[in-house]
Amino acid sequence: MKILLVGASGTLGQAVAATLGAHHQIIRAGRHGGDARVDLTDDASVQALFAEVGTVDAVIATTGRLHFGPLAEMSTAQFNLGLQDKLLGQVRLSLVAQHHLNTGGSITLTSGIVAAHPIRDGANATAVNAALEGFVRGAACELLPRGLRINVVSPNVLVESMDDYGAYFPGFEAVTAQRASLAYQRSVEGVQSGQVFNVW
Repeated sequence: MKILLVGASGTLGQAVAATLGAHHQIIRAGRHGGDARVDLTDDASVQALFAEVGTVDAVIATTGRLHFGPLAEMSTAQFNLGLQDKLLGQVRLSLVAQHHLNTGGSITLTSGIVAAHPIRDGANATAVNAALEGFVRGAACELLPRGLRINVVSPNVLVESMDDYGAYFPGFEAVTAQRASLAYQRSVEGVQSGQVFNVW
């Protein structure tokens, strides 16, 4: 398969590239580097990405910024960061990608455990991740008759990211990026659509 991986330079993206790259062609894309550059917050940038890479068999997004902070101090601008970056960024990628997938192709997005298990200072993350999962369930209904699939992977906090995010996840059992990457393989190489693949 020819797979476009957006967010390939991140911890999770690198693991996904290693897992799927063993058997498929990976086109790495990111905001600051890779085989192609893309800013998921910009319509023109996403359109230009597909003009450059052409038709693909699968699209994966392992990227997206969120705001973490106390609700009592949160501004609408801070909350909007997650909406514009992780939520609309992955939705924007999907909306364009659907027109550049081969028959049988798939889209795989990334949410996170806080969609189902909220954490302190994580209202933005919970809202964004839950919305992504809702988008996937809804989009799958319209993509499947066209021979296309869409799923979302919801990983726990990663072992490799505990130094940065561990304080937000007391009592959570972190998972390795390699273990999480298997869910992306399941989504790309499998047959299911509209699914949330939890890696908890």
